[in-house]
Amino acid sequence: MAEAESVIGTPDSAGADESAGPGTEVRPQGKRKLAALLVVAVLAYLIDLGSKMLVVAKLEGHEPIDLIGDLLRLSAIRNRGAAFGMGEAYTVIFTLIASVVITVIIRLSRKLYSLPWAIALGLLLGGALGNLTDRIFRSPGVFRGAVVDFIAPAHFAVFNLADSAIVCGGILIVLLSFRGLDPDGTIHKD
Repeated sequence: MAEAESVIGTPDSAGADESAGPGTEVRPQGKRKLAALLVVAVLAYLIDLGSKMLVVAKLEGHEPIDLIGDLLRLSAIRNRGAAFGMGEAYTVIFTLIASVVITVIIRLSRKLYSLPWAIALGLLLGGALGNLTDRIFRSPGVFRGAVVDFIAPAHFAVFNLADSAIVCGGILIVLLSFRGLDPDGTIHKD
């Protein structure tokens, strides 16, 4: 039956790599997971955008709000740098890096057949788009805008939901890589 499917080229066997080396399990690819990637990216982007709009409207210029005593508070700041406020002079470079990351994710999505990878890349894409929107459209100007950060844990840097999406997507990618799962759905059994 499997031989007949490979000759006929059924949707589940289309694109499966018959020449995979030892230690690699070939999985049927079926439909691409582009829709899942896009849904996750749009949700992450919209939640980030909405939270930043709310923070700018209700929290900016006001006293921080304590959520869990001194352990967690909401405090609106503008960050022109990268993570942890580093590199404020390199806002344009961070904008270009985010643009490259978005382009790479879009290109990779054409070969995406793994739902966990779709979720991870969707989180990265949504987060990158959220912070890129700030860098393009917020003051002091195009490609020099400051990112709105507002989640302030004690003894840690202030961040936003886009940053959280990026970190969660990155952690998921590391875990998937350790498990040997590739974006195209193949599993390496090393």
